[in-house]
Amino acid sequence: MNEALRRAMAKAHMSDRELAARCDVDAKTVARWITQAGRIPHARHRWAVSEALGEQEGVLWPTAAKTAIKIGPDREVAEVFPYRSACPASLWRTLIANAQRELTFAGYTNYFLWLEQARFGSALRSKAASGCRIRFLVGDPDSDLTRSREEEEAVALTLSTRIRVTLSELEKVRGSVDARFSSGHAYLSVFRFDDDMIVTPLLTHKVGHDAPTLHLRRHQDDGLFDRFASHVEELWSRGRPVWKEPNGQA
Repeated sequence: MNEALRRAMAKAHMSDRELAARCDVDAKTVARWITQAGRIPHARHRWAVSEALGEQEGVLWPTAAKTAIKIGPDREVAEVFPYRSACPASLWRTLIANAQRELTFAGYTNYFLWLEQARFGSALRSKAASGCRIRFLVGDPDSDLTRSREEEEAVALTLSTRIRVTLSELEKVRGSVDARFSSGHAYLSVFRFDDDMIVTPLLTHKVGHDAPTLHLRRHQDDGLFDRFASHVEELWSRGRPVWKEPNGQA
């Protein structure tokens, strides 16, 4: 019996069926998580359960946490996903909610964020009001590079259209975020949440949700996390402001 999970569910007043709905699994699967102490759900389901119950993963499944401990250079790799679409929305939601110092969204369009995160604009305004620095790097919808990538993707919802949707949404939170145009991240998206990061190297002829995805967590100087962070800072320093006024202020 997984007593920690059972107690967390009781504390949250959540039934097997309710938790199953939150994790997009069958109620019988949740029952097995409870009754079979050695049964460890997939990482994406552990994240969903942790968010639903407001409890840390290591408390609910300490064995999984111990197994995940690494001592080599790859210890900053928390999770890997073959597709960005396989990275659970709950992970993004948790990382955004927990960030206190910095949120940096360096995706070429960043379009999916408004689709997958409910009330994303409101969350950004709330984070900015609490003192969190928020930055967006986006591609120029009128650039030759964007047109070239559109030909590669060959999808109905074009890259330039997705960028313009993002720019429209960013206009609504202008004053809370800073935004710049950049072309240097056309094939590599980096999203930073304090000391956590999601990295997606884009593959040729593929759209963003088909990209392999890494969830990194900073544990050392000049490691994977710092290398990608430096890359983004360099792009930011070269970027062209989306708005003429500094910091997006009117």
